[in-house]
Amino acid sequence: MHGFTDVDRQSAPDSWVGVLDRLAEEPFYQAYQQRVRELLRPAPGRRYVEVGAGTGASAAHLRDENSVSVATVDHARTMAAAMKARGLAQCVVADAHQLPFLADTFDGAWADRTLQHLADPHTAIKELIRVVRPGGRIVLADPDYDTQVLDIADQSLARRVLRFRADVLLRNGTLAHQHAGLLAVQGLVDVTVEPRTLLVRNPAAVDNVLGLRSWAATAAQRGALDPAEARAFEDQFDEVVDANRFTYAVTFFLTAATVT
Repeated sequence: MHGFTDVDRQSAPDSWVGVLDRLAEEPFYQAYQQRVRELLRPAPGRRYVEVGAGTGASAAHLRDENSVSVATVDHARTMAAAMKARGLAQCVVADAHQLPFLADTFDGAWADRTLQHLADPHTAIKELIRVVRPGGRIVLADPDYDTQVLDIADQSLARRVLRFRADVLLRNGTLAHQHAGLLAVQGLVDVTVEPRTLLVRNPAAVDNVLGLRSWAATAAQRGALDPAEARAFEDQFDEVVDANRFTYAVTFFLTAATVT
């Protein structure tokens, strides 16, 4: 399982609705998602689409704040139900690699924490571009797990666990810093990149949502780490929590461009 790509097949798929809703309430996520919407340069009466829209919280904000029409796409029926409950009637269950829209349908499109999970992000980017009219906007937002840091005693062990998160637990965990280049290669112009660093001092914020403490045990289960090393990671994790010195950070890249 990669991220949220198999939500419907999990034993409690509705639990992921709660996970995403909790994230949407965090100040960091509220701030960067507001900036994503600003980068779309929304104008009243125009039409936009979010691919990998999750529970639709950001799409609803764009609609309500700017008097625009917003379509949403997600692979999971669980998320589609959550979006419809938010009043997002233009919601479709579809594959990001093959969007069910005609070319030049929208004035802008965005994907937030979506490309990191996809089998072929390059095709998905081409699809986003295809459905946006010339002059419209594309915005991509993802964390880049190459930028992770974690304060525990054994920094070598920390790096190994964080690399497992970046390279194994996610399909494209280190792609975000390449988004600008991928859009430029497709002929888009006015390409901009803005970094936003998520700095976490409260361990519950990452453990309850990302499950950071469990990454080492998962790595051991998959043969990427010795079980003794996994236990050492958990012990050191708990030590920094008890000492009130927990620090974890990862940088998100917000990439925007104009379709020609």
